[in-house]
Amino acid sequence: MTAALRDRVLAIGADPRDTADERFRKRLLVGIALMILPIGFVWGCLYWVVGEHGVALTPWAYVTGSTISLVVFARTRNFASLRKAQLLLILVAPALGMVMLGGLHESSSVILWSLLAPLGAVAFGRPSRAWPWFAAFVATIVLALALSEVVRPNGADLPNAFVRTFDVLNIVVVSFVAMLLLVTFAQGRDAAQERVEALLLNVLPAEIAQRLQSDPNSIADHFDDASILFADVVDFTPLANRLDAREVVGLLDRLFTSFDELVDRYEVEKIKTIGDCYMVAAGVPTQRLDHAHALAGLALEMRECAKTCLPDDADHDLRLRIGISSGPVVAGVIGRRRFLYDLWGDTVNMASRMESHGTPDEIQITRSTWQLVRDDFVTEPLGLVDVKGKGEVETWRLVGPGEMLARTPA
Repeated sequence: MTAALRDRVLAIGADPRDTADERFRKRLLVGIALMILPIGFVWGCLYWVVGEHGVALTPWAYVTGSTISLVVFARTRNFASLRKAQLLLILVAPALGMVMLGGLHESSSVILWSLLAPLGAVAFGRPSRAWPWFAAFVATIVLALALSEVVRPNGADLPNAFVRTFDVLNIVVVSFVAMLLLVTFAQGRDAAQERVEALLLNVLPAEIAQRLQSDPNSIADHFDDASILFADVVDFTPLANRLDAREVVGLLDRLFTSFDELVDRYEVEKIKTIGDCYMVAAGVPTQRLDHAHALAGLALEMRECAKTCLPDDADHDLRLRIGISSGPVVAGVIGRRRFLYDLWGDTVNMASRMESHGTPDEIQITRSTWQLVRDDFVTEPLGLVDVKGKGEVETWRLVGPGEMLARTPA
């Protein structure tokens, strides 16, 4: 209940259209402002008790102004106005207290609170805003020192114990608020960076994502030995026409999520999905000798996975056409917005043709792949297949794992 109440309070002024970063900055500023409110009120009460009634009005004025700005923010959701109001208040109010007490020593260095203005400019805005606010902080100190000599040249006659106590309190509390601000800000930035990196890893292979972050230039690699797999749902278009939009998306989501899990288990690389087509590569971007074996095993499991992906009461079934080819490929990242790690070359084209010219519920492979897996998987020759753009191509059907060889009658 306490956590829910805290979240509700910190969320005042929240806007559903806020980005994650905007939402974090809003919550951080509201939290810091609410934490300083009781401190300012107590500060005013202590000065009132020692007879400095005029000085007590400065922290109370801050509390009043800060509260009003938070109420206005809750109604208008104008974060820029709240940020400016809070930074101005924390810059000016301590300086006024210093002026009314007659100097830096007499005020127990209360001007330290004004340092939160440039620090807040970094945490709640852009780094470029910090320097103008820091300049304003320096100018405020100089102006406050000059005015204190005019307004109260003799300084406040406060007990030494009181002044020393406030010296310690101002240093400790300001340092604590500054540390809390910076640590929370750093944690928020780390969390945001982790979200960005996680999203990047969902778009690009880990190795490519690291290279792209360290070197934003174009990434292009050549691999002599790799295998490519294409899988497509048979008669998906008429099936999609019979289902509503949610059912279509849900069906593909279940199917491709299951494929993703298999891809992770076989430690191969999902390249992309195009409609109901699923593309996988092995041997890129990290080379491996068993690239063809990995995709052969994956293909067999994908075929079985499609049969079990639908609920028992479904009035339709899912069958795949799968094609695999092996050989050299070119890989790279294209574009700068919504970029994509993609593959090109004859091997990719042949894998796509093996899928499109294949038979439903079967896995068709080229000679290059057959030569790599024939000793460990059961295959059947299909003879020559007329492939668009290639003419007649010798192909094989991948039947099952090598264990079937031992069970095959002589």
